Amino acid sequence: AVMTNPFSEWLWGGMQYQLEHHLFPSMPRSKYPLLKPILTKFAEENGIKGGYRESGEFEILKMNWDLYKEVAEADPVEGAPYSRGHGQLGAINLGFSPAAKNA
Repeated sequence: AVMTNPFSEWLWGGMQYQLEHHLFPSMPRSKYPLLKPILTKFAEENGIKGGYRESGEFEILKMNWDLYKEVAEADPVEGAPYSRGHGQLGAINLGFSPAAKNA
């Protein structure tokens, strides 16, 4: 994500460097900004479709909101465990979860 100010940089807590984290999980988070130009160059030189793609923080929030709305309004999936209002315990109590064997 492209951050607009230092507060947003802090608020996102490193999620704006998710790619860097997944490629190099043991690298200290403070080094991720230095890695970004290297990954951008690598994507360009190797013709990676989409390249090193970034979105603005508000664009990402909007995309997430739209996805949550779509999922919330979707029809239920046939055979899926009932969990509305009951969370994981609803699935466990109905016997749909592997944890139900131990419950």
